[in-house]
Amino acid sequence: MNTFDLDSFFPKDKLQLIKVEQTKERIHIYLKSITKSCVCPKCGQSTEEYHGTYVRHVQDLPILGKNVQLHIKAHEYKCANTDCNASTIAENFNGFLNYYSRMTERCADFICSLALETSCEGCSRICKVLGIKISGDTVIRLLLKRYQAMEHDFIGDKIGIDDFAYKKRHTYGTIIVDEETHNPITLLDGRDGDSLREWLKNNKHIKVITRDRASAYAKVIAEELPDAMQVADRFHLHQNLLEAIKKALNHELPATVKIPHDDESEENHETGKKNRTRCG
Repeated sequence: MNTFDLDSFFPKDKLQLIKVEQTKERIHIYLKSITKSCVCPKCGQSTEEYHGTYVRHVQDLPILGKNVQLHIKAHEYKCANTDCNASTIAENFNGFLNYYSRMTERCADFICSLALETSCEGCSRICKVLGIKISGDTVIRLLLKRYQAMEHDFIGDKIGIDDFAYKKRHTYGTIIVDEETHNPITLLDGRDGDSLREWLKNNKHIKVITRDRASAYAKVIAEELPDAMQVADRFHLHQNLLEAIKKALNHELPATVKIPHDDESEENHETGKKNRTRCG
């Protein structure tokens, strides 16, 4: 009789399978850490001194449509570096489960891939059917976290800035685009200029910025990069031109235009109308 070997789906050098329990809707898998050392994420020094244990409850990919919950008895370590301000260190199972994550990396990879092919809300609905519990807002946060962790290429000195809506009339963000490659550089929270100010402080090499007519962006750019050239983007240039044309026409032309009709033209019009009626 063939059996399903769950051990092969977990890092054997870090985790040991203890037991598996199954209910009508979920599969509970219990594991324990077998590590002997840990590297401090702050100072990078390795330590073998245990501080204690705790249980992590983590979501994994579903099995046959059932939600899978991992219950991992993990270790906490003490940092051996006396100059480090980290009191305790939580284990990081690299490539499988990261610090304080509520789901495995393979589960997060699947959700991100599905969201990029559909939408965040659509991804949430599909995951619910498959046996993964996640909301559309959590999908958005997961995508942003993945994006912020990516290594970004060199940023040129010409950028474009605009706002966008995560949820119209509720939550907004700011997108920054490289004007040379037309690729997005980063996404910032809000559109009031506070997050943009922090980003500009770390990118003082920017020389040209295209933007919309929002006063918040203009003020922040002028304060942080006074020597940078601010350019209205193409859409708003057209909008500015249209408004200037309207103002010029309103100044030169009256509000209403009357077309005079003399008596002779009216008589000719009526005669022609009667002749057409007779002929018909």
